[in-house]
Amino acid sequence: MSDGHDDDDDNGDGRIHFAFDRDIKTIAISAIVPLKSLPEGARESRKFGQVLSSIKAIGLVEAPVVIADNKNPGLWFLLDGHLRLEALKELGTIEVECLIATDDDTYTYNKRVNRLAPIQEHRMIARAIERGVSSADIADALGLQVESVIRRFRLLEGISPEAAEMLKDTPCSMTVLDVLRQMSPVRQIEAADLMIGLLIFTEK
Repeated sequence: MSDGHDDDDDNGDGRIHFAFDRDIKTIAISAIVPLKSLPEGARESRKFGQVLSSIKAIGLVEAPVVIADNKNPGLWFLLDGHLRLEALKELGTIEVECLIATDDDTYTYNKRVNRLAPIQEHRMIARAIERGVSSADIADALGLQVESVIRRFRLLEGISPEAAEMLKDTPCSMTVLDVLRQMSPVRQIEAADLMIGLLIFTEK
């Protein structure tokens, strides 16, 4: 079974040590230092154009990953999201929400990255819709069907706020949330607590 944290470490005291902080932090783009330069022609590439148009349409869907510069407080090294950061700069964005790495490991971060959690994705889609972005535009930007966008938008209908808050940073699948939706709010909280304790977030 996949728990979404394949590279988490046990620190010896029986607790799980996560490679990333659970909370997303808003950081000034001027304080983020890329660890690599974009290859020549990257800004003219189709991929960069897609990233740019997606951010214009619905905002940033997946947070860049950064790690603190221990020698220079207030500065952050960019581990993942170089195209996204360049697109944000081109759009004149001043600050960005980032996922904070807690381990100084620039070689295996791709294995450690928790891609956008379903509930985080739901909230970002909800924000875009609240700003007046249509479901069709969101679907086009994310490469999804409109029906899939609508399902993600309605992801937390019938889910208690407490259970949603507990599971917001986990890879809890939409299928599992469908199962939780059939439970009472109290049972949802109990089930969420059990899943977190066991680090199991799939129906398998």
